[in-house]
Parts: sequence; C-alpha cells; structure tokens
Amino acid sequence: MTDPGRIVFVGPGVMAEALASGLIRRAGSLPDSIVMSGPRPERLAELAERHGVRSEPESRQAVAGAQTVVLSVKPQTLDEVLRHLRGAIPPEALVLSIIAGARLADLTRGLDHAAVVRSMPNTPAQVGEGVTVWTATPDVDAPQRETARAILRSVGREVYVENEDYLDMATALSGTGPAYVFLFMEAMVDAGVHLGFPRRMAEELVVQTVRGSVAFYESAPLHLARLRNQVTSPGGTSAAALYYLEKAGFRTAISRAIWAAYERSIQLGQGRKKGSIDEGS
Repeated sequence: MTDPGRIVFVGPGVMAEALASGLIRRAGSLPDSIVMSGPRPERLAELAERHGVRSEPESRQAVAGAQTVVLSVKPQTLDEVLRHLRGAIPPEALVLSIIAGARLADLTRGLDHAAVVRSMPNTPAQVGEGVTVWTATPDVDAPQRETARAILRSVGREVYVENEDYLDMATALSGTGPAYVFLFMEAMVDAGVHLGFPRRMAEELVVQTVRGSVAFYESAPLHLARLRNQVTSPGGTSAAALYYLEKAGFRTAISRAIWAAYERSIQLGQGRKKGSIDEGS
C-alpha cells in the first residue's frame, strides 16, 4: 500500500480502532507508526495494549509531524475539535474525516487546511468487510488519494465519488444500513422463536440464510427481483409471505427509514447540535 507515514487518529472510538487494526493486520503498517489521541487515558491504554499503537492525549501535540490525520470524533464535538486543531496540522499532511455529516467546506475552513478527504465507512469495517464511500478536495494530490484509498481498503471496499452529496446518501444507505439488516434479522429470529425454535437455533438459521443469500447473489449477480422470483413459487409459502410484507408496506417503511437517515445526516452537517450517528464516532 501507499505508506501513510505517521498516522494520527483524533478520537479513539470504535471505527478508529477498526481502521488502525486493519492497517496493522491487512496493510502491513507498523503499530508504532500509529498514534491514538483522545481525552480518556483508560481508552488509550486499552488500545496500546491491544494493538501496540502509541498514544498522546493532547491532540495538537499528537498531530505535529503527522503525514496523515484521521478525524474520528463524534459529530457534536467536531466544532470544538476543529478550533483546537486549527493551524496545528502540518501543511503537507492529509486529513481524512470519518465523521457523519461533516462537509468538506466546514472541515477545510475549520482546520485552515486544504487537503481533506471526507469518507463514510460502516460497522462491518470492524471485521474487514466494510464499504466506504469517499471524496476529496481538489488539493488532495494523487499520492494522497492513494493513501486514503489504501487506508479505507484495509477495512473492506472503497468507492470514490466526485459529488460530495453522495456522502450523505451513503450515510443513510450503507453507513446506517447494518442497523436495518440487524433489525430485520432480529425480527426473523423472534418469529422463529414464536414458531417454536430454540433461540440459538433460530439465530443459526437466520444468520446462515442471510449469509447464503448474499453469497448466492454474488455468484450470479442477477437483478434482485429475478432472484426473489426464483424462490417464489405460485401459491407457495414465499408468495404468501411476500404478499403480506407488501400489504404491510415493507418496501415503503424501508424507503422512509433510509430517507429519515439521509435527512438526519444533512442536519448533522448543518448544526451538529443533537445526537450522532454511530459510524462517525
């Protein structure tokens, strides 16, 4: 991979740990080239013990001399963090943000720094199966883009987009998407228990059904409607179940949920005063 040099994570949250772990395990980064910065000494000590990374509680000191700075704080604390870091990041460094709703213009203005990448990873990044949509300011040069791409690939797939508006859409679709999947799976497990299965057995059946369905799609990537039709015999059990789901407004509920997440992502970018999306923490 393109060597990100000394990489500093400002905000040692779950996603920061996933990226650091991915860099060490899958991209060959040396643990002592990674620095975690945040106000909780116990969290920094935990990460140092688990991954061998270094720590520096004071973020302005941490970013001094960094080649890459990853902003991984909660959205509602971003304004304070930007004020604190303004002018401290080396001019030649790349800044990579994984903060939900934080737009490039706000990041570059708040930091007084031009080379910024905005990205939206999701929680499967913790097991190397994430997908991250990202974009960059014009000041991010080709080597820095390759650095950003390599960092994001260390936790799964990455998708570059020219239009920054896609980042808010990605927050709603893939960033928040695992929550929809887990809720759907939970509902299936509960239904299995209601039918009479032991919960552990219902969980095994549901997890493998979801895993197998994805694998089946990837082996023969047909339109999803065609795959659904293949398992829907006329007058059969699938037809009965799907009829009920359509009647209950299943598609509409999913669509409205994703739209609500999209609107919330935009609100976070405009105000960042209330709440947060977990993927940006």
